[in-house]
Amino acid sequence: MNIEKQPTEVLITVMTYPLPSKGYQELVCTAGITKQSEWVRLYPINYRYLPEEKKFHKYQWIRVSLEPRGIAQDNRKESRKPDLNSIEIVGDPLSTKNRWEARRKWIDTLPHLTLDQYKERFAEDKTSLGIVRPTRVLDMTIEKQSSVWKPEWEAVLNQLRMFGDQPKKLAKIPYKFSYVFECEDSRKPHRAMCEDWELGVLFLKEVERLGSEEKAAESVRHKFLNDICADDKDTRFFMGTVFPYNAWVVLDVFYPPKEPSHPQQRPLF
Repeated sequence: MNIEKQPTEVLITVMTYPLPSKGYQELVCTAGITKQSEWVRLYPINYRYLPEEKKFHKYQWIRVSLEPRGIAQDNRKESRKPDLNSIEIVGDPLSTKNRWEARRKWIDTLPHLTLDQYKERFAEDKTSLGIVRPTRVLDMTIEKQSSVWKPEWEAVLNQLRMFGDQPKKLAKIPYKFSYVFECEDSRKPHRAMCEDWELGVLFLKEVERLGSEEKAAESVRHKFLNDICADDKDTRFFMGTVFPYNAWVVLDVFYPPKEPSHPQQRPLF
């Protein structure tokens, strides 16, 4: 059955660290917002295997044909299967100049709810992407994990192909980083894993610089907790669910500087 694909302009805001995939070599959870300020999840995308002219960046507009629903059984509200051959880059990435004005123009207009509210929305209509502005970020925890992929994923990553791109090395991040935070309606702190691609890239760079995975993990924690979530930042979490559950993770972090507060003007009389 032919499914009509809708050419859609999407501002990419979310790209997670790649994971192995039997069908696509590897996958990057990718999401963004349309010109109508609606969230869309573009899945599947094997980003590192795209042709160079189709490799978009975060906060860059692309034009892509999307099927009206997600792949296979993915019935989440925002999920769409993209036609990777149709991807067109539209302009340069939005700037961070003037206190991230160009990016805030789009992000500030989107709904900002608490994590509990998003969980309620998922139960009602399968809403699975959204923005949370935490009232307090309490911590970023680090948990040690295996430094090697499971055998089945290692086999996928190393499988030679008769046609198409040959496998590219994909380092496994040997730590799990999770934000501990509160929302305005929290009865107790939330804990959510952070899957931001920038976190993974930073960790690998810090391993090379410091020569120690443990020191690199602490450096990442310091950056994401004390810089990205600093008091002078208007930090928001782009959050999404782990299919098929009502379990939410931090997919990416938006952290423009806070807008300057203006002292209350005194009355003239």
